[in-house]
Amino acid sequence: MNLTRETVLNLAEHLENAELEAHDVLKITDDYPDMDWDDAYAIQEEIQRRKEARGNKTVGLKCGLTSFAKMKQMGVETPVFGFVSDYMARPDGGEIKTSELIHPKVEAEICIVTRSELRGPGCHVGAVMAATEFVLPAVEIIDSRYRDFKFDLKSVIADNTSASRFVVGGRARALDELDLRTLGVVLEKNGEVVTMAAGAAVLGHPLAAVAMLANHLGEREQAIPAGTFIMTGGVTEAIAVAAGDNVAVRFQDLGTVSMRFV
Repeated sequence: MNLTRETVLNLAEHLENAELEAHDVLKITDDYPDMDWDDAYAIQEEIQRRKEARGNKTVGLKCGLTSFAKMKQMGVETPVFGFVSDYMARPDGGEIKTSELIHPKVEAEICIVTRSELRGPGCHVGAVMAATEFVLPAVEIIDSRYRDFKFDLKSVIADNTSASRFVVGGRARALDELDLRTLGVVLEKNGEVVTMAAGAAVLGHPLAAVAMLANHLGEREQAIPAGTFIMTGGVTEAIAVAAGDNVAVRFQDLGTVSMRFV
């Protein structure tokens, strides 16, 4: 790590305040160009600690920038990892208040819940399959705190990979009832199809993202516990939304997830 502990604490407060108060900031590597990957995840972990200290529960883990479309859209080559808190959850068919967000975008996510622990290094798709209890569809509302969505990978990791809101809907299905690679997803905004993709857009197989997450945590002497909700990353590119928009995402064999922005 290149940053002092005091700097990590200050940057965590700076970024979390931007999230909670819904105001944008400049990417932090502008002022801290020597920041490394460990610094970025240390800032994120401090944001998580701050939330938990206030009584918020961490309810899941998330993979970001895992789809080839998102990587191209954001100009990056490496996935990133973060977490979601209880207050970020919204009900299927419910309202998302845009006044609480800066510049929200939506993306379709194939999610799993684990039945057993996953630990790296050396975790692979087969191990994730064996550890998967069931599959769920979701929509993540990402909201980077960086002005004009301009950031680099270290800055977005520190900003908890743009986590802000998520909606789980549809119905849970066992993994052996699905082919996640060919599972089709159609994202509609205001009744019009905006984008579509299949699960293979996520690193060739959505569970590859979970294996990468387990290996990432393994390097930090951590594991994915049994019973963990994991968002495998956006299947499609992120679509901008505003007050008045209605979004419905249709997942083959998993049902529909919908919400309205107010």
